Amino acid sequence: MSGNAVLENVRRYRTIASLYRQTAAFRPAQRSTLLAQAYEYERLAMTELEAHFTVHNTSWNMATAA
Repeated sequence: MSGNAVLENVRRYRTIASLYRQTAAFRPAQRSTLLAQAYEYERLAMTELEAHFTVHNTSWNMATAA
């Protein structure tokens, strides 16, 4: 996946997480559920970034070792 696509996915995940956190501030009864959803989207964003940089770092290391 291209770097721009990864960054777009990360932006979307973090935007969704932010919306969940904002909603949690105004809905105390659902706060824990909404914050859990926000956490899950932040986790998706980090996973996407880590996967992207792991693949690119591995490719870069292979290229410099050759």
